[in-house]
Amino acid sequence: MEENDPLRELKDDTAMKKLLIYMKGYGKESVLGPLFKLLEASFELLVPLVMAAIIDTGVAGADRGYILRMGGVLLLLGLVGLAASITAQYFSAKAAVGFAGRLRHALFEKVESLSFTQLDMLGASTVITRMTSDVNQVQTGVNLALRLLLRSPFIVFGAMAMAFTIDTKSALVFLAVIPLLALVVFGVMLWTIPQYRRVQAELDGVLGKTRETLTGARVLRAFAREEEETAAFRKKNAALARMQRFVGRISALMNPLTYAIINLAVLVLLHTGALQVDAGRITQGELVALVNYMSQILVELIKLANLIITITRALASANRVAAVLSLPSGNAAMAKASAPLPAAPAGVPAVEFDGVSLSYENAGAESLSDVSFRAYPGETIGVIGGTGSGKSSLVNLIPGFYPATRGSVRVFGTDVKDWPVAALRGKIGIVPQKAVLFKGTIRENLRWGRSDAEDDALWDALASAQAKEFVEQKEGGLSAPVEQNGRNFSGGQKQRLTIARALVRKPEILILDDSASALDYATDAKLRRAIRAMEGGPTVFLVSQRAASIRHADKIIVLDDGQVAGIGTHEALLQGCSVYQEIYYSQFPKEAAAPAGKEA
Repeated sequence: MEENDPLRELKDDTAMKKLLIYMKGYGKESVLGPLFKLLEASFELLVPLVMAAIIDTGVAGADRGYILRMGGVLLLLGLVGLAASITAQYFSAKAAVGFAGRLRHALFEKVESLSFTQLDMLGASTVITRMTSDVNQVQTGVNLALRLLLRSPFIVFGAMAMAFTIDTKSALVFLAVIPLLALVVFGVMLWTIPQYRRVQAELDGVLGKTRETLTGARVLRAFAREEEETAAFRKKNAALARMQRFVGRISALMNPLTYAIINLAVLVLLHTGALQVDAGRITQGELVALVNYMSQILVELIKLANLIITITRALASANRVAAVLSLPSGNAAMAKASAPLPAAPAGVPAVEFDGVSLSYENAGAESLSDVSFRAYPGETIGVIGGTGSGKSSLVNLIPGFYPATRGSVRVFGTDVKDWPVAALRGKIGIVPQKAVLFKGTIRENLRWGRSDAEDDALWDALASAQAKEFVEQKEGGLSAPVEQNGRNFSGGQKQRLTIARALVRKPEILILDDSASALDYATDAKLRRAIRAMEGGPTVFLVSQRAASIRHADKIIVLDDGQVAGIGTHEALLQGCSVYQEIYYSQFPKEAAAPAGKEA
């Protein structure tokens, strides 16, 4: 997916600018954190001077009292520095965690606003990686940047400045070392930035493979494909590991190179300083102070090197997060004002397709071609066809999940594109092909249909969905727990609960997308009778591969390879539609193919 990402070229500084708006409200913490770190650094720069005074005055003069007093000063500097450091840590962590929380919320909100087409292109594994791993990387980068981005350079240049106040000739060593170290640090950084991007992209692939394997575990075991999938996962994981080792080796060069340069500089400094001490230009304490300043530079440059590596990873992750946030909203109607639409005049179809065609993004051919029909209020429309004929694609156009490529889809006389999303979806009850329940209770799941529904309304919906009996047998009834994805219910029970969830809102249009496939024929028939008897008489779209489920519909749409093969009643299609005849006779003996009578 990364190769096809249109936003992959977003610059790192642009990405961070887009994300820094989520720091709003943490201005105080973002200022106080670095300031307290600079305060700690200032006290740290005074330590070598105190040490020099102890050596030159206290030790040289054998003044025990002076040594103790200056030791107290060192202790005080340490305690004040510790307090400043802890305070800085607190403010930096508060700002970074708050920023990451807001960023995750914004990312989740953006993902919720994307169209099905955009989600299909992104892929679940990419979205999950960006919302978890990438946001964590950005959080760590912000935290360390607030703490060290000013402190480390301040110590490096402060130590060099303090060295010049002690002895200019010896301090020239500092002047030579710092550019050399900067060359190493920034050279490694420029090399690793694109590599870390590739690592994160490779992580998407590993996560996608993991998710696919876990989701399809039963299928894998049924076909005894465990070894092949394990080998495929190992291949992807090995590729990720190789890339991480490669980047890690480059990053690992930074520490030994900087240590080598600093230690060589210390040797030169000791040699130069010893000559200066011997000539009487500086004292032994001042030489020790110079060595301490060099050690401080070493420590801070190592910190700075690690900080740059972390920021490099954070920038790569920020780029990926900003790419998702920069995607346009998937539904144009979401941006529209929610002004009420004029009431539909009498006689207007509940749903009308006018020359509708649909092509999925990057698909080679149309999934639906030139579909036209009308469904009036209270009618039951059956949709039937072979696997891949476009049945789900057709009903997904009604709530606007996918935009029509050509033609128009109208609901109560208004084009789907002109409906505010909330108003449109409020009129439609949808039961998707795959029954999805959320962790909680039965009551909480049913109230997804209408959040303010009373228990009586929930029981009525359960009765219509033929689910009342088994819910009553559950301990707690409506308060019975639902595990993640409803795994404590059978397939048929999950389907009936999802149907009840759609019925709770008393929709004007009800879409049942092959949502009774796990029910036996008798229960399926009872369900259809109950829906027809519902108050208000919704327009019902029944998508099914069972001819028995749709044979009593007012109108049946027969699809074949994305095209309408026939529209009419069961009797008319059985007489004049070869595709419908083939489907029907494959499920019922030819001698039993009589006009529809009483429902079984």
